[in-house]
Amino acid sequence: MDTTQKDKRLFVSTIVLVVFHLVGIVGILSSYRDVFLHLTPFNLILSSALLFINQKAINKKFYIICAIVFTLGYLVELVGVKTGLIFGSYRYGSTLGYKVMDIPLIIGLNWLMLIFSVGCICHKIKASVYIKSLIGALMMVALDLLIEPVAMKYDFWQWKDSIIPLQNYVAWFLTSTVLLILINKLDFDKNNKLAQALYITQMVFFSILCLN
Repeated sequence: MDTTQKDKRLFVSTIVLVVFHLVGIVGILSSYRDVFLHLTPFNLILSSALLFINQKAINKKFYIICAIVFTLGYLVELVGVKTGLIFGSYRYGSTLGYKVMDIPLIIGLNWLMLIFSVGCICHKIKASVYIKSLIGALMMVALDLLIEPVAMKYDFWQWKDSIIPLQNYVAWFLTSTVLLILINKLDFDKNNKLAQALYITQMVFFSILCLN
């Protein structure tokens, strides 16, 4: 695929990403809120698909890291919900769709989408793998600060006594750091130009919902 086609694909992907999130904001803030909230899994799948179709080169290591991050993201949530020892005491609501052992399957994809996006963004930083990973983990926590109030408001998940524990953010930082080190260690193309647009779109999306 030549440069012109790649640029066109990136442009179209960015437009679709932004439009779907804007429609989601309007829908969630409207009287049709419940309908739009139940489309949340579709939004995550679409966002992830757009991210990965803009991946320049795909090799065996790319598939390996995707499988690892998806699986570990799901498992850490499973242990977290069942024990309360990782993030604190919480449970998932109905908004994120089909669950296996009380954990929405889509949550593994959400971890993959966010970690991959942040990993691609931080890959451009001229620093060691560990510094890049720590910066990326801070970006993940910054996003989670916006996600948590929205998640409780719209029944993505609920915290015990409606209190978000500091433990959650510490665990998000540590989990993200480990996953980002894996991303940075494996050798595959990390120059995904949609990653930055996706991260910014997520920040804006949850910022607006936080304020309304």
